[in-house]
Amino acid sequence: MRRLLPAAVLVLLSAGAAAAPPGAEACSGCHPATRAEGAPPPLAGQPADDIAAAMQDFRTGQRPATVMDRIAKGFTDEEIRAIAVWVARAQ
Repeated sequence: MRRLLPAAVLVLLSAGAAAAPPGAEACSGCHPATRAEGAPPPLAGQPADDIAAAMQDFRTGQRPATVMDRIAKGFTDEEIRAIAVWVARAQ
């Protein structure tokens, strides 16, 4: 199964409007489409590598968080990458 996830990322990249990977759609609950005072930053349009790196840092505790550390711990490396790719492409 874990070997299939990198292939799934490639499918997401080529599909354009592909379905969101598990967990990705929940991001918009806290990360609005446009910058709002006091809200976490928007993710759409950010580089997928930056989003994935931030999630990895939250997961390991290298980046301070109120909630993201607990959220990021629920995903594998492959899931984090798939979410980052999808969220970065969301408009």
